[in-house]
Amino acid sequence: MSAESFKNITMQQMEAIISLAQEGSFSRAAKKMLLTQPALTKNIKNIENYLGVRIVNRSPLGISLTPEGKIIYEYAQRIIKLRNEAGEKIIQLNENTGGEIYIGASTIPATYILPRALSLFRKKYDNVRVHVQTADSEETMNMVLAGEVEIGLIGKNPLNKKLLSEPLGKDRLVLAAAQNHPWCKRESITLTELSAEPFVIREKGSATRDVWEFYLKEHKAVSLAEFNICCEFGSSEAVKEAIIAGLGVSILSLHAIGRELLQGLLREIKIANLPAMERDFYLIRQKQLDLKPIHKLFMDFIRGYFPQ
Repeated sequence: MSAESFKNITMQQMEAIISLAQEGSFSRAAKKMLLTQPALTKNIKNIENYLGVRIVNRSPLGISLTPEGKIIYEYAQRIIKLRNEAGEKIIQLNENTGGEIYIGASTIPATYILPRALSLFRKKYDNVRVHVQTADSEETMNMVLAGEVEIGLIGKNPLNKKLLSEPLGKDRLVLAAAQNHPWCKRESITLTELSAEPFVIREKGSATRDVWEFYLKEHKAVSLAEFNICCEFGSSEAVKEAIIAGLGVSILSLHAIGRELLQGLLREIKIANLPAMERDFYLIRQKQLDLKPIHKLFMDFIRGYFPQ
């Protein structure tokens, strides 16, 4: 006997050993499988030939499984169960009754919007399991392009022609400082003052950083290179904690600091003579993605949920 022998055992042969063990006779097992008794006997004989061992004991009192037969029976049950589960999941996926969705999201949507959104989504569709991977906007776009996730939620409009994108809702970016910062006592500060202050910034690839850089260029203000950047972090949470600790000030999404503003840990600082800084969140996917009903279900939900 060799391991290669097992590769010859078919699903029908595994079903035959299961039926035979459960029914206790060849005639009843054949009837259960809608086979003739010789056909069922041949299935069992083929397994024994492949393995070179007997798997069934035959006697006037009936049939029983040999130790080898019991092993085949045990694993056959598992394999058939997995096959049936796979079939059920595919049916669920195509009938819009359940399944799994893989989503990539940049920091702000993943941390501050999706948890609440998915809580509501699960209350309506508790048979859908959602897998979320968090990265910055650039990395999320790359995950969608690579097929690692099916749908992406990011903070900037992608330019890649292989992607479809649609705006979901607005976000506002604000200048935030610790509650005891001297600027908290003023109505506004100038951009020149801001550029001289220790500034904490998100990493390259972050939509928050990209929007801030574009905003400075659009209003012909000082460039980011002229700022007194003291530290760079890979998440809004880290930037927020750095501000609270007094490391510097920064530009952050209102979604990221809403709770801290209410608690008085952070303050929004106005920048004189500059309009509000806004951006859109985008829903992205590959153009060639084979949209299943479950994808459409989630996309319709998130369109209705996202703050406008």
